[in-house]
Amino acid sequence: MDAFLLNRNTVIETDWDSEPVRRAVARLRRDLEMTLTGEACARITITRMASGQTQWKPEQYRIRAVSVQELTVEASDELGVVYALIAISRQYLGVLPFWFWNDQAFVKRDVVSIPVGTVMESEPYAVEFRGWFVNDEVLISHWDAGVSAEYPWEMAFEALLRCGGNLVIPGTDSNSKKYTALAEAMGLWITQHHAEPLGAEMFSRAYPELTPSFAEHGDLFRKLWREGIELQKDQKVIWNLGFRGQGDVPFWENDPRYDTPQKRGQLISSIMGEQYEMVCQAVENPVCCVNLYGETMELYKQGFLELPEHVILIWADNGYGEMVSRRQWNHNPRIPALPDPSMGQDDHGMYYHASFYDLQAAFVLTMLPNSMEFVHREVETAYQRGIRRLWLINCSNVKPHVYVLDYLAAMWKQTDADPKEHLSRYLDEYYGCGGKADGKKLLEECFAGYYQAVIPYGSREDEHAGEQFYNDVARVFLCHWMKDGGREACEEHAWCMPMDSFSAQMAWYEKLCGEGADRFERLLEACRSAELALEEAEAAGDGQKQTQSGSVLWKDSMVLQCRLHAFCARGASYIGRAFRAFDDKDYKTAFYLLGKAADSYSAAVQAMRDCGHDKWKGFYDNDAQADIGFTVSLIKTVMGYVRSIGDGPYFYEWQRLALYPPRDRKIMLILSDQKRLTDEELYEKM
Repeated sequence: MDAFLLNRNTVIETDWDSEPVRRAVARLRRDLEMTLTGEACARITITRMASGQTQWKPEQYRIRAVSVQELTVEASDELGVVYALIAISRQYLGVLPFWFWNDQAFVKRDVVSIPVGTVMESEPYAVEFRGWFVNDEVLISHWDAGVSAEYPWEMAFEALLRCGGNLVIPGTDSNSKKYTALAEAMGLWITQHHAEPLGAEMFSRAYPELTPSFAEHGDLFRKLWREGIELQKDQKVIWNLGFRGQGDVPFWENDPRYDTPQKRGQLISSIMGEQYEMVCQAVENPVCCVNLYGETMELYKQGFLELPEHVILIWADNGYGEMVSRRQWNHNPRIPALPDPSMGQDDHGMYYHASFYDLQAAFVLTMLPNSMEFVHREVETAYQRGIRRLWLINCSNVKPHVYVLDYLAAMWKQTDADPKEHLSRYLDEYYGCGGKADGKKLLEECFAGYYQAVIPYGSREDEHAGEQFYNDVARVFLCHWMKDGGREACEEHAWCMPMDSFSAQMAWYEKLCGEGADRFERLLEACRSAELALEEAEAAGDGQKQTQSGSVLWKDSMVLQCRLHAFCARGASYIGRAFRAFDDKDYKTAFYLLGKAADSYSAAVQAMRDCGHDKWKGFYDNDAQADIGFTVSLIKTVMGYVRSIGDGPYFYEWQRLALYPPRDRKIMLILSDQKRLTDEELYEKM
């Protein structure tokens, strides 16, 4: 059979004068270089879809092998071209959506044969606007992958396009301004953070000397909004309407005159009306959205918000995957975040978290602690309730969340994507275990075990903890301990634990974290068996040839995340044990157990360093949110506090016990014949 031979030197021709198309062509050329060696004469021709009886839709394409020398790509628009070339890359070159993030390696082939007459056509997505919010991006914003500061962002946007995404919030605050041009150049629609209406500059940055009060400086707010519109009016933008605060907090926290829900809702409603009119005056047929998030959801459900017509209402999960309003500190109303069936299905969107940061129990370094079966139920329910126009996924730093992002991308293509089938495919593609059923079963069991091992900090199905539970909660405890010695219960933790006393809270935390550490330590043993199975398959030459060493990826992904849970949970349980000893006035034991806690958290830091090889060097260096290294530092501060109480003010007794043999400890003709050890040195001697 005659075939078109796709090869490294395939000529790609188009008269489409567009930056997204130029970049898509360059990307395919790079993929050809990565995967093929042949030099046969062949040509890919990219054209606009011809008008005819069929009504072409946005993003649509058709690929045809018309002869042995020509492959044609017809597309309705820029994104149609982008998706068509990505389809060629995946179907024929084997380049996977997360090839960069999961270190896919390629064994080059000579050519790829595509039988003449082959036709590939795009299929409609279940969701019109599909995208990521690159939020809490503290890792990728301080890492360059050995190339440049912009390169990780380009790779994130590329992965989004390869997943079929078409929309992005390209970073938080200043990063969103910095990387908007790159996202636009790659063909993506842009939208804005719920705290940054219209993508305008934050008031407190533009006017740092002024109080950010709309009542006092409404004209200046309006000026910033007009400037934001003018800057972006010629781009593909979904305009976010709203009014929050100067950061991720409601404005009334800094403006006490808005002290009732009615006043708050009235102001937000009037502002959104003004913003909508501003956009309509500058942009023909604009697409606008309103984020019903946190306190805004409460005001809407209470009937205090009046929204402009024809805007997309974006409903949000609580950060843990449940479609209810998020917890904010101890306030957790869990208001259902789904449209009423009577509202229709035209203008609803969803903001959903594959990663979350809340200073309580969330997850940036580790993946969503609730299973894909849980995610499927929540997201499918949202779709059936009318949330079909826009899905925006918080992707954070991408790499720790690849599995979840891949599954959600499968769902925005086909909402009934089966979690088990998806996991099976995901493991085949990225870990190269397609030929080893026994090894693959071990990996599947580890994924299932992960969701069974995570700590349930509450009674509800979604209330499972990420790494912040061992770090943010622990740091609050440690500070509270030093402030009053643990006499009063810690009010900040009323959201999850008993308030009887600080001792009771610490006992609750110690037990929960200790049990979680036990489960993750057992899971790590299972992960090791899976790793050995992957290594054996690789040594035998089994598995897919185009994937990197699956065992290395396994260590960099599942094993690392289990280690972070296991080490941090064990450290948190040691903190609880240390306070129990302190409460019993056994200060020396408390000091020692705090040292054990610091060791456990330090092991988590080292686990991240161990995964910083090759292009990932430095990836975890700016762990600024869980900030496990600072947890270690704070524990050591508390060690000094406990030592001062138990061994001060002369600091010789514990040192004699640690350094001297029993026969010499009670003989003190010279009180101290050596300089005092530091806390760390003393702990090591113990």
